[in-house]
Amino acid sequence: MIRQTKILLPAYPRGVHLITEKVAPHIEGITTGIAHLFLQHTSASLALNENYDSDVRGDVERFMRHMIPDGWHGFRHTLEGDDDMPAHLKNILIGASLTIPISKGGLALGTWQGIYLLEHREYGGARRILLTLYGE
Repeated sequence: MIRQTKILLPAYPRGVHLITEKVAPHIEGITTGIAHLFLQHTSASLALNENYDSDVRGDVERFMRHMIPDGWHGFRHTLEGDDDMPAHLKNILIGASLTIPISKGGLALGTWQGIYLLEHREYGGARRILLTLYGE
């Protein structure tokens, strides 16, 4: 069985946002399989990471801003603002998709794992995830 749905996320401020609870309900009806999440944007990312200590989220955001700062003098793509080109680079490094096993009717995440949207723009707007489920 293959099922596909779009998940529309609200606009989030720049940062690292736990979205596991927005994805998990869409797994209903599948006992065993695979969930593939594809973010249909180039200035945000998807990642798996620790979901217990919220300091991790802030640390990731601070490191990303340090590693690829807004307004770097070498960027030529600046028409959409100082945060746009850095957002594209962060998307390349982190990625726009995740594949997660489904087991016993739920996402087979590790004890401390969560699904994150990393919003790289100050005002990125609503985001769409195309969720494709393969399973039984």
